[in-house]
Amino acid sequence: MGALMKMHLVAMKYERMRGLIVRKTAASLGSTTLDIWRKAVITPSEALGEVVYYGGSNAEPPQYRYLRNGSIVAIGGMDKPSKIMSSEYDLIFVDEATELLVQDWEALTTRARNGRLPYQQVYGACNPDAEHHWLKQRCNTGQTKLMESRHEDNPRYFDRDGNSTEEGRAYIALLDKLTGVRYWRLRKGLWVAAEGLVYESFDPAVHCIDWPPKGFRDWPRYWSVDFGYTNPFVLQCWAEDPDGRLYLYREIYMTHRLVEDHARQILSIVAPGGTWNEPRPHMIICDHDAEDRATLERHLGMGTTPAHKTVSDGIQAVQVRLKAAGDGKPRFYYVRQALVERDAELAERGLPTSTLEEFTSYVWRQGLDGKPVPDEPLKKDDHGMDAARYMVAQKDLAGVPSMRVLRLGPRR
Repeated sequence: MGALMKMHLVAMKYERMRGLIVRKTAASLGSTTLDIWRKAVITPSEALGEVVYYGGSNAEPPQYRYLRNGSIVAIGGMDKPSKIMSSEYDLIFVDEATELLVQDWEALTTRARNGRLPYQQVYGACNPDAEHHWLKQRCNTGQTKLMESRHEDNPRYFDRDGNSTEEGRAYIALLDKLTGVRYWRLRKGLWVAAEGLVYESFDPAVHCIDWPPKGFRDWPRYWSVDFGYTNPFVLQCWAEDPDGRLYLYREIYMTHRLVEDHARQILSIVAPGGTWNEPRPHMIICDHDAEDRATLERHLGMGTTPAHKTVSDGIQAVQVRLKAAGDGKPRFYYVRQALVERDAELAERGLPTSTLEEFTSYVWRQGLDGKPVPDEPLKKDDHGMDAARYMVAQKDLAGVPSMRVLRLGPRR
């Protein structure tokens, strides 16, 4: 409704403005998008005779005409593009934008050039889809701005104090019954593709922050490293607050660079000209590759510590930190602007380009029955996950004895 209201108000304000409301198919507009447009947006103006509907012709698409200033808002679908794509627009709203192909979106951007507004814009609304959907990738690379909203932002469902309304309680109860990927997309608003998420409690609205709290500059630091060349090399910089919470505030996530190049890059950030601008790390926790560790130590001029590598207990330790502690806050945070540099090749291939992007694709391996296998994460796109696990395991599991369970066959 907000997206449609924007279209209407802009059409009212600017003379001879040309807007377009579009979906993948023209037929899908009627019972969804246009139902909201008619019931919640356009009705008062129609009642006053300021706006009239025109059903279209061979030359023009169906449209709403604003009689006082000559603006129009056309409607149509990308399945029948000839009429809508033959015109130029100032503002284009795409509902359920994930239904479009990237070619559709790019074609629409070429039509946003009517010049009656101070800006020309294509914008859309959608439910989350797969984490590697082309639209999410555009947002990841900064080509498109992602503005997230949750059900908790809807005043029909929650009041200003965060308490659910009667209608909200009924609707959220319905959504809470969803399972698998539908629950994570439609209830939690996450861009996820697969069943069996390892870190089900990870929620960007909870665990992602713009910057650590006051006092951050004096907190102790730690670095964790997962080596790679063809696969991403990951170096994560962590800060620990006085209550033991961990904040991932900087990371290098890059392929096809040598270890010494990564060492030079991080030093150029934290110690330009040899002068440190933040606390030195108390510990650098590394994957066990002896050659890469030696190279990193030589070029950093600092020693490293081998990581606690066992997977199952490390994952459990991360899961514990993601849950709210006694004070209602989790003990693991990711700073949104942590990534130093985006790997263009990974982005082009539709692969994660940061630890944050791995969270919604890190899943349990599926067995022959198609069900997730407990305690066995899929070894794919997990390089940031490994480095984060090393950090948490070092803080929470170091010195904790582990137990190996041997399954013995029948005695013969």
